[in-house]
Amino acid sequence: MADLRCRKTLVKESEEEHQQCESEPHSENNVTVDKVSLKEKCLEDTDGAVCGAQEKEEEKKDEDEKEADGQKPSPVKRTQSACRSVMLQRLVKLFFGCLAAVTCGMMYAVYLYTYHERKFWFSSRQELEREITFQGGSGLYYYYYKHMLTAPSFESGIYELTRDNRTVSGQTINVVERLSLYPELVTSLLYRVTGSQDVIEPVYFYIGVVFGLQAVYVTALFVSSWVMSGTWVAGMLAVAWYVINRPDTTKVDYAIPLRDNWALPYFSCQVAALTGFLSNNINSATEMFCYLLMSATTFIFILVWEHSHYVLFIQGLALFLLDSFDLVPPRKMADIHKVYLSSLLLAYVLQFQNPALLSSPLLSLLISSVLARYFQQNMKMGPLVARLIKIFLHFYLCFTTGITFSYVVKRLMPVSESDFILKFLEVKFGLNTTTDFVTNRLLCQECFQTPSQDFFLRLTQASVLPFYLLVLLICLISTLQTIYRRLSGEPMKTNLRLEDGRIGEQPEVVYHVFHTILFGALAMSFEGMKYLWTPYVCMFTAFGVCSPELWMTVFRWLRLKSIHPVVLALILSTAVPTIIGFSLWREYFPRFIAELSELQEFYDTDTVELMNWIKTHAPIAAVFAGSPQLLGSVKLCSGWTVTSLPLYSDIDLLRRSEDTYQVYSMRSAEDVYKILSLHKTSYVIIEESLCNELSHTKGCRIKDLLDIANGHVVYDKGEMYSFSKHGRFCHEIKMNYSPYTNYFSRVFWNRSYHIYKVNSVISFQY
Repeated sequence: MADLRCRKTLVKESEEEHQQCESEPHSENNVTVDKVSLKEKCLEDTDGAVCGAQEKEEEKKDEDEKEADGQKPSPVKRTQSACRSVMLQRLVKLFFGCLAAVTCGMMYAVYLYTYHERKFWFSSRQELEREITFQGGSGLYYYYYKHMLTAPSFESGIYELTRDNRTVSGQTINVVERLSLYPELVTSLLYRVTGSQDVIEPVYFYIGVVFGLQAVYVTALFVSSWVMSGTWVAGMLAVAWYVINRPDTTKVDYAIPLRDNWALPYFSCQVAALTGFLSNNINSATEMFCYLLMSATTFIFILVWEHSHYVLFIQGLALFLLDSFDLVPPRKMADIHKVYLSSLLLAYVLQFQNPALLSSPLLSLLISSVLARYFQQNMKMGPLVARLIKIFLHFYLCFTTGITFSYVVKRLMPVSESDFILKFLEVKFGLNTTTDFVTNRLLCQECFQTPSQDFFLRLTQASVLPFYLLVLLICLISTLQTIYRRLSGEPMKTNLRLEDGRIGEQPEVVYHVFHTILFGALAMSFEGMKYLWTPYVCMFTAFGVCSPELWMTVFRWLRLKSIHPVVLALILSTAVPTIIGFSLWREYFPRFIAELSELQEFYDTDTVELMNWIKTHAPIAAVFAGSPQLLGSVKLCSGWTVTSLPLYSDIDLLRRSEDTYQVYSMRSAEDVYKILSLHKTSYVIIEESLCNELSHTKGCRIKDLLDIANGHVVYDKGEMYSFSKHGRFCHEIKMNYSPYTNYFSRVFWNRSYHIYKVNSVISFQY
């Protein structure tokens, strides 16, 4: 500001000297230089256009005097006026962009709440019926939220959860660590502190927080697309595509308490902050804000989801490629490494020294990249061929160092999950075969199978996939051109103009190219990865069609001369998203209205009857066995001890689930009795849907997997047949004859469930 005022004073003095000495020639170049430098100063300093009231009055007085004398305002004053106009336009654009982002998030949260109410009739249900709507075993997490609210104090509730012997039979476990219960702890604390007990029911507060996080999710996608394209229209288009493709972008419709629904909003915020941090067109204050936001969201993301470090590893690979090809300043990469390391260490402490974090591939990648950079300090110097060789050696050094570090850590701190993951991947990609029940059961899960054709058809019908492939192709080609220029020794331009047509020289765009390719490759192998890939497909595609730089890049390749390419790029970056938005509104808006107006009915009479019997007839010390998903509901609705939990990341629990599934195998009553007694089972629940399972392809049914694992199958001409000297237990026990009645007594049954008491004293009846 002082420099600006000084410059203005010097200009005024020079003008006065020029009026006194008219014989001296007038130099227009000096005025032009002052004008340009003053404009740059104004654009760099957001406060440069703000002047004191006294100074404005003096300028206005001078202009009035000059107008009275028939003179025009000076070029410097015209520049100041233009600067004020530019700043006003930026502020207005920022205000309406933020308003649109917040509005989109709030409207999406309201939509989710309304849809949830219409689908489950939530407000008219009893508490038990509401809890049953938490499907897929996700209700287990809500149980601990209820437990924290019923505890005498917050501290005592945490103490009970860290030494819990009422969840898994025969074990005292730390469920905060085992189930990543920090979301429930924080939510219960907020419910207590805010005094919401007299205002809102606990279940509504819980789902309200989750829906609020989903609003943050779409807002962060909005901001990411806005930052890259420069227009908030891209953000609105990204949100529209996200909501339209909701079956492929989120699981919040049917399983609210899942860890994904808590963690992915923070990852979305982290990606938005990372996008801004990588950008070259930000000032130091904005960069610091992005850095702090990235640090906080990375830490929370690792803390609330046990699989988060795998996701960050994929992100780290994208950043590693950016750094290897010298597309991002080394200073920023060092700052990002600090964020990863500090977040891992803090999460390691708060997750009770979780060994999985120390053996995570993310930590191995960080250590290996730092060591490789230390040994290759001149990697980014030399001619093209030499740099290619250095990059190849860099990749090899990072790979070998990372593998060595991971091997050493696993030897010092054995982690059984990592060995199981490697065996699982071998079977998944056809490198090995196995008869192991747990491995084959996971492979049969929908989330671990390849995506169906319906998934791609839905994306195509919503017009996302065609535009995504087009945008990705353009950005990828431009990125490859940028990499070639960097390896050839050409410095990367930091102040790009629209006329340059180099979309691939923006670090944030290159990052998202690598990001979407890596996650897309995983989504092509595992359908569950689509929830990490599809939201960013929507965001990346919206950025592309709304970005003038992308259109200008295409026109530079085509060498368009008939029409000015800049003008055409600006027109298309506005017209194309407008046409897309109108077509989406016309086709999908009536569907959403019909969806919200339709009253759906969800009422599982048999499950409600089952839970009521357990709550009223089973003793407090009872232990229940059954499928993990059903046991999650049993734990939620009754609080009784169970033999296993619906948790796929814990090998011990998966093995316990295999034991309880033996009631659907072809084994003797005595064998099943011994297995259940080993886990101190009091009651076993047999489900008709599993015993008579016909919906899945043969080979993926629970009874088929058990027959394969137990060796009860024979193959004839490519067909698989089950064979054993014993009948299938779940069928035979319903006949009520010995020896099944010696070990088990039926105490409850309906159309869907049968409960058998495991006799503590065996009565031999013939």
